[in-house]
Amino acid sequence: MALTREDLENDSLRQQYSAIREHVPLVPEAAFNASLEAILAGWNGRDDIWVFGYGSLIWNPLIQYAEHRAARLHGFHRRFCLRSRGARGTVDRPGLVLGLDYGGCCNGVAFRIEAAKAAHEMKMLWRREMVLGSYKPRWVGIRAGGRVERAVTFVVNHAHPHYAGSLSDDEIVLTLATACGKLGSCAEYLLQTVDSLAGHGVHDEHLARLRRRVLAACAQLQS
Repeated sequence: MALTREDLENDSLRQQYSAIREHVPLVPEAAFNASLEAILAGWNGRDDIWVFGYGSLIWNPLIQYAEHRAARLHGFHRRFCLRSRGARGTVDRPGLVLGLDYGGCCNGVAFRIEAAKAAHEMKMLWRREMVLGSYKPRWVGIRAGGRVERAVTFVVNHAHPHYAGSLSDDEIVLTLATACGKLGSCAEYLLQTVDSLAGHGVHDEHLARLRRRVLAACAQLQS
């Protein structure tokens, strides 16, 4: 089941995670709202807002945006370092999703949200990304379309219990090949990310290598 715009409008992720809240740390509404207000405090209310995506946001953004561009962020890199106990895994068999961690650089996609829609669209984005508190949202500088833009992105929260740290490729491959949750399998998540990045002219050699290994592992499991 793919995540939809309607799910965000209805705040469905919070409702779904409430059912397993003893295993998943749900962010209280007050803290959730404070986090959004803190980011919006860094916006002048007049300019459009850019959002930098590096994983599923690229192929299923759900927010209403005016344009998108391939973009690069320095000082951070993407890696499979977040456990998923609902979306791409279960409590008994957690999956893995991408997080933006410190160091290196990351090629992704930037989305421009018009100023008139920004407050509402950012709330939809928060309902998508911040219900569990797995990330620390922040303003960053990105290069997109030959220009430097200021953007919001979501950096992994090292203090969160879902943070998996640095995992071996063998462990990542096994998890991606076998885990599945309410929003689909980890293998599907990886394939869609690699394909969508390629569609924007972005090649991530590490993800491409994982893709080859995960496809081989899935084929072996099915044989």
